[in-house]
Amino acid sequence: MSTFRETPDTASRPWKAEPLCPCGFCPDFGAMEPQAGLRVLLCLALCGLGGARGVWSSGNQEWKKLIMVHHWPTTVCMEVGNSCSAPPDYWTIHGLWPDKSEECNRSWHFNPEEIKDLLPDMKMYWPDLLHSSPNRSLHFWRHEWEKHGTCAAQLDALNSQKKYFGKSLGLYKDLALNSILQKLGIKPSNSSYQISDIKDALVSAYGVAPKVQCLPPKSGEELQTLGQIELCFTKDLQLRNCTDPGEPAPHRRAPWPARAAATSLGLEVCEDGPAFYPPPKRPTTGA
Repeated sequence: MSTFRETPDTASRPWKAEPLCPCGFCPDFGAMEPQAGLRVLLCLALCGLGGARGVWSSGNQEWKKLIMVHHWPTTVCMEVGNSCSAPPDYWTIHGLWPDKSEECNRSWHFNPEEIKDLLPDMKMYWPDLLHSSPNRSLHFWRHEWEKHGTCAAQLDALNSQKKYFGKSLGLYKDLALNSILQKLGIKPSNSSYQISDIKDALVSAYGVAPKVQCLPPKSGEELQTLGQIELCFTKDLQLRNCTDPGEPAPHRRAPWPARAAATSLGLEVCEDGPAFYPPPKRPTTGA
């Protein structure tokens, strides 16, 4: 009996059972090796000898919720010690992430042709904040698709690149976090806000508990800095609480990979108490 897992077919895209072998095939070793685990090890050895590449996924790829991650551009630039080039003065998309799963199909590569109709909105609402080059934005979107989108594609509503990015943009617009915060009186300021006030305001607006993340204060600083707001969805794309009763506290998110300064602390769930919501930095002009 073969060992199977669910993965999208790279040609037709619907989900189907596929042999659990990194080279995309799994010979029938049933006659000589009845143990499924040993068959997989033999298959891995064959792939290594042949230099083959293909689908590979490790660990449990089951997930329960989708996380719409918004980040505040000014804080992102502070996090990596990068002044950025005229970052947006509104919350932008970091990603739409299934919890507890990543890189579910490494053979399903990002294809920008599939989202060309979405590019105007992608550039506005889902930019690479640290690099203004269009090619760098493509790199960022490729990362998001291959790490998170290939797992979100377990849902019919997200089972193509156009669906994944298009639905992410749709959820972002429906949530309207920027206008909600404005209406709640939570605006970038040189003074501080209590994290509990921000959370309570968001609960009143959305009816569910968000997750709010901050950049911890550096040495000599007193205030944490508001950086990321997560709103969560069920597999039916209905809003839900981001944490369940008794759920362990999340680990600190790592700094931006390969782009973060060595001194970057990374975002973590905000501590109760005051936080700085930094105003956007305006570009300087010559006299």
